[in-house]
Amino acid sequence: MTDNPQWFTSSYSDNGGQCIEVAVNLAASRGIVPVRDSKTPDGPSLSVSSGAWSAFLGLAKLSSS
Repeated sequence: MTDNPQWFTSSYSDNGGQCIEVAVNLAASRGIVPVRDSKTPDGPSLSVSSGAWSAFLGLAKLSSS
C-alpha cells in the first residue's frame, strides 16, 4: 500500500474543467481524503476525514436521485 495520494477525477466531471480530484487511497491508511482543484494540481489540497467524505457522498447521492 502506498502513502502517496493517487489522484482521480470522477467520470461525471466532464464539465469544461471545473472539477476536483480526490485521493481516496489514503482513507484506510491515514483516515483522510485529500481534495484538490484539478486546474492547479501543484496547488494546495484540503484533507477531510474519511467519515466526513462518506457523509458528503451520501448527501450527494440523495440530492441526485
